[in-house]
Order: sequence, then structure tokens, then C-alpha cells
Amino acid sequence: MFPFYSFGYFYYIIPVLQIICILHALKTNRRDWIYILIFLPGIGCIIYLIREVLPDIRHSGINSSSVKTLFPSGRIKELERNLKIADTDANRLHLAEEYARQQNFEKAIKLTGSCLKGIYAKNVDMMLNMGRYSFGAGKYAESLSWLDKALAEKKNKFERPEDELLYAKALHYSGNTARAEAAYKQIIRVHHSMEGRYYYGLLLKETERNAEAKSEFNTVLEEKDLHPKHVRRMNSKWVSASRKELRGLKAV
Repeated sequence: MFPFYSFGYFYYIIPVLQIICILHALKTNRRDWIYILIFLPGIGCIIYLIREVLPDIRHSGINSSSVKTLFPSGRIKELERNLKIADTDANRLHLAEEYARQQNFEKAIKLTGSCLKGIYAKNVDMMLNMGRYSFGAGKYAESLSWLDKALAEKKNKFERPEDELLYAKALHYSGNTARAEAAYKQIIRVHHSMEGRYYYGLLLKETERNAEAKSEFNTVLEEKDLHPKHVRRMNSKWVSASRKELRGLKAV
């Protein structure tokens, strides 16, 4: 007799749950769990749900954000339907945000750009979103152009550290190396950003300053244990990426 026959359809729940947990781990930067979820699918999923998912649910409840993470295509269809019912700027922008969340940056750019006219021609939030979406689409010069426009409206000061870092990255990837380096140093000094330090390390590596790059990547690894658990979790992606870069630099 097939060993799992007695479990019936329950047996098929395990791989489905495994896939859901792995997708959740990827989306929430809990990448250290992925090997456990792959090689210990049953017990690994149970431990993951208890240790990582349930605390989040207790903290914030089952909300729309949780649903969007687990069922992204359903959210897109809902917003597309809303836009067909009422073609308003608000509905366009909500749909653009969801497209961007799912990495469909071209559609996000098109929808947001269609709203940047008339009384909204100098809307800073839309300009910032155009900068974000253009960067996500790999259009770094366009991203920098939109961010410069937003910066001019903001009297040369971003309100959010995330936008400062995006500006530094847009400078970096559009070839403005000297300005990008100054921007990264400012972000690291003011915000102690591990992500900023990682990208600064990449810039140093690209300009063949390998010893300095190693120092930046090593600092990311050294600083991770100085932060509380939720900060370490948010920055786990940059810790893993820095460790990978160090391995590559040692081989040079």
C-alpha cells in the first residue's frame, strides 16, 4: 500500500504549505529559513508558522496586507475591475502601486505618468513614485530625472531615508560615481543604513577599490548583531548579500 494513502488529501497540503511559506520568506526577507523549509517541509513549515507568521498576525491581525502577500493576483484583478468601473486618478494610482509591488514597473509607470498633468503636474508624491518605478524598470537616468524634479519641489531635501538611498542608487547606476559616493557616505553617517553600506561596497568594488569594499561588507556583518531582532530581520537580505560579495572578493 502507498505509505501516505491513509492520509488522503491531507498529504498534499504539505507541499502547498511549503510553497506558501517559501514565498512568504522570500517576500519578507526571511531567506535564512528557505533551506529549512526545503529540506524539512513538514516540521519546517510548522516551526516557521509558529516562529515567524503567528507573531506578525498577533501584532497586526489578519489585514489586507496579509491577503495581498498571499494572493497578489486577486488584488490586481480587484483594482483593474475598480478602474474599469471608475477611471479616476485615485484608482489609477492604486493599481499602479500594486503593479509596482508585483514588479510590473512598466504598467506602473504608464498609469502614474497618465496622472501627472493639470493640477497634478508638479505632484511630488507622483514624481517620487515615477522615480521608484523607473528605477525598478532599470531606467536609471529617467529615475534620476524624476527624483531631481521631486527634490527641486522639496527644496533639495528628501523627507524619507528610503528616498535618499534611492537617489544615491540612481546616481550610482546612471554613472554619477563621485556624487553617488558622497550620497552613500552621507546616508551611512546619518542613518547607519546597512543597505546603504552594502551598495557603497558595490560601488567601491566596481571602481576596483577592493580593500575598501571588503571593509564595508565586513562592517555590515559585524553590525548585524548590534541591532534588535526585527531590524536584523529587515536587513537579512543585505547581510546575506554582503557575505556573498566577501566570498567573491576573497577569490580575486
